[in-house]
Amino acid sequence: MKLFKVIFRRETAAPLSAVVFASSVCMALVLARMVWTGHVRDYRFLAWNLFLAWLPLVFALLASDAHRRRPERNWTFRGLALAWLLFFPNAPYIFTDVIHLTATFRGRFWTDLVLILSCALTGLVLGFLSLFLMQGVVARSFGRAASWLFVAFVAALSGFGIYLGRFLRFNSWDVLLQPLALGRGVVRWAADPLANVHAYAFPVLFGTFLFIAYLMLYALTQLKHLEVLGKPADRPAGHDACE
Repeated sequence: MKLFKVIFRRETAAPLSAVVFASSVCMALVLARMVWTGHVRDYRFLAWNLFLAWLPLVFALLASDAHRRRPERNWTFRGLALAWLLFFPNAPYIFTDVIHLTATFRGRFWTDLVLILSCALTGLVLGFLSLFLMQGVVARSFGRAASWLFVAFVAALSGFGIYLGRFLRFNSWDVLLQPLALGRGVVRWAADPLANVHAYAFPVLFGTFLFIAYLMLYALTQLKHLEVLGKPADRPAGHDACE
């Protein structure tokens, strides 16, 4: 019940309505593909991955609300913030699902590409909404500069998290369920950096992609509302509009 109250606050209603609509369209497209091809199992992973992409936003909404209510010594906020950080890589992870196009479904390459990218873009925006909320918490507590260092840190950590998920096949919850196996995987990754350059290049490149994408979308939010709507600029008195 509390989650619904947080979600339907006036300041978050518009972006959340947009991602709800986008997610609904994506799920309808996945279902349509299943019906069209008769292969029910093909792209069920997109539905699951999009569900996981929603979790960071849910945690961020609750964490932001908890911090707003009690900014000091709030263990509820800290727990929710940690859960958000663990699950955040699931939001942009959907972009790596394009790997499925290299193995199967070649006859429907372009339609499947658009389907995956639609889900990936929705997941990315879900993640960025959650990141925007958490950046706001950091900015209020430590200042604007610190909030951008936080964004860079999250982007870098997420690049590594996506590598762990796609190539080493770990999940966010493996921090609790398989901590030893996860630790061994990280140690093997760090033990010999020259053995596989790709293992280091992928996290760096994906983290850079996340930071640049977030920066550009953040810049768009700084546009003046009236200019976006295309309202004519005020003209000097007596100026002939038909000139």
